[in-house]
Amino acid sequence: MVLPVQNGAAVLDSAKEAPAAAAAPGQPGAPAIPGQRRDGQRLGMPPAQGQAQAPAPAPTAPLPPPPTSDAAAQAAAPGTQPAAPVRIESFSRVQGERLRERPRFEDPRGWDDVRRADDGRVIIQFDNRTFVRHDDSERFISDGYRPEYDRLPGGRTREIYERDGGVQIVTIRNRYGDVIQRSRVGRDGREIILFYAPELADERADRDYRWRDPGAELPPMRLTIPVNQYIIDTTSDPDRDYYRFLEQPPVERVERVYSVDEVRYSARIRDKVRRIDLDTITFATGSADIPMNQASSLRKVADAITKVLDRDPSETFLIEGHTDAVGSDESNLVLSDRRAESVARVLTDAFGIPPENMVTQGYGERYLKVATQGPEQQNRRVTIRRITALVKPVAQNR
Repeated sequence: MVLPVQNGAAVLDSAKEAPAAAAAPGQPGAPAIPGQRRDGQRLGMPPAQGQAQAPAPAPTAPLPPPPTSDAAAQAAAPGTQPAAPVRIESFSRVQGERLRERPRFEDPRGWDDVRRADDGRVIIQFDNRTFVRHDDSERFISDGYRPEYDRLPGGRTREIYERDGGVQIVTIRNRYGDVIQRSRVGRDGREIILFYAPELADERADRDYRWRDPGAELPPMRLTIPVNQYIIDTTSDPDRDYYRFLEQPPVERVERVYSVDEVRYSARIRDKVRRIDLDTITFATGSADIPMNQASSLRKVADAITKVLDRDPSETFLIEGHTDAVGSDESNLVLSDRRAESVARVLTDAFGIPPENMVTQGYGERYLKVATQGPEQQNRRVTIRRITALVKPVAQNR
């Protein structure tokens, strides 16, 4: 099976990021996007005339079928010892020391460069890649409520955002600002865990903490289902059942529960789950504003998300922002991050999707859908994935 390509660009984001490395053994390498930049370099240019081509590796064994449920995706690989059940701790009730202002977080080892954009977003570099980082908690603030912060044992902090009706959104972060856990605590005291990173919850993890891409430890992604079962384009496939699509499990096994930031920054991990490309939202060049006459085009996907949350209010969705290749890498990262936030805010303000059930991330021009360096509307898009099985032990009781 050859890695799928459409519009001259690889379908899998992990193949766009490192085309040569993303081809599975025994398959031709996925073609790169001609001229695409990655951290100031141009990728995908044809080899020099007469340059020798690497020999094709030997074929590999067939892949197992896709998981049939989220729990099956997280189950141990055949022939291996099942892992012990994860015990999810409730950090919302741990005694802490109240802080007067938002805490400052440390920069972990592995961040090669850190600089702040004009709007407060942070541009970071690690693993020879550049990412934008933002404070997603700002989307939880409403009706004048301001967050409260507590210092917890082990270098952790707790953020508490309260909404009308006494509902609290509680986020636990480690000393580097990475989210360990996010919960919604109702007025009745019932706590719903939205996502939980067991590895970050282990205090020993701070001793040798370093940013790394967990996808680098995995073999290249191989898609074993048709592309139209992996991606929905809202313009070309408007009659699909978005709910049935979103409730589908990951397309391959989930080796462990990942942190939200690991999912945000690893294309290989995100590729495990299906995606909806919201190409009905036509952003103008350089803009993150959603035209009023286009906000209604989100209704069908919003209804599907609502239906998923009615079944399980602890589900989490990733809203991704993308740009075309016009402009600088850094400006496109910030712009795409703003686009993802714009869609998340419309889903909350117009359709009532709780903000805590969504996380956002911008990727700039890294994952072009159409292989071109010029203006292209299809590249100025937002993508939605249901990432619950990636960021929480789904088999454990809440």
